[in-house]
Parts: sequence; structure tokens; C-alpha cells
Amino acid sequence: MNWFILVLAGLFEVGFAACLAKAKDTAGGERIFWYAGFAASLTLSMALLIKAVETLPIGTAYAVWTGIGAVGTVLIGILVFKDPVSFWRIFFLTSLLGSIVGLKLVSH
Repeated sequence: MNWFILVLAGLFEVGFAACLAKAKDTAGGERIFWYAGFAASLTLSMALLIKAVETLPIGTAYAVWTGIGAVGTVLIGILVFKDPVSFWRIFFLTSLLGSIVGLKLVSH
């Protein structure tokens, strides 16, 4: 169950990064909405990470959490914000994803 909680924490990390990206492109009340989303996502991400590390090794949990956030944020950048796509970006993204899965497989 704590692996599920950790993945969810990583997804909320993607959420707070996406909210920051949207906030910079808006103004006024809409910007406040995105900053509120950032704060809520950040709070949920941290709370879930805290819960997950009660039983998971901190080094593994933190690496997986940041990895999920990094992979997810790059994918959101490509799919939503039209960030550039290149062979090397996809290669290293795939390498990072493989490393995250590997950490899960070798952790108890």
C-alpha cells in the first residue's frame, strides 16, 4: 500500500510543477487559482511522502518520488506545454523510468 501512496505523492509532485507552469502564463484571479493548486498539490505530495517513508527506505522512496515527478513533468511539458521532443530527451526519460522501476524491484 505504501508504494501506491508513494506513486500518488509523485503524481501530486507533477501537479504542483504543472500548476507553476500554468501560473506563469496567467494573470489576476486565474494566477491565484493556479498558485492555490500548487499549494494544495505540494501539501498533498509532502503528506503522502511522509506517510510512505514510514515503512519504505527513505533513500529509495525519495529517489522514486523525485523520479516520478521528473518523468511526469517532462511528459506534461511535452504533451501540454509543447516542449521540444528529441531522441535524447526520450532516451534519457526512458532511462530514468527504468531506474525508477529498478529501484522498486530491488527494494523490500
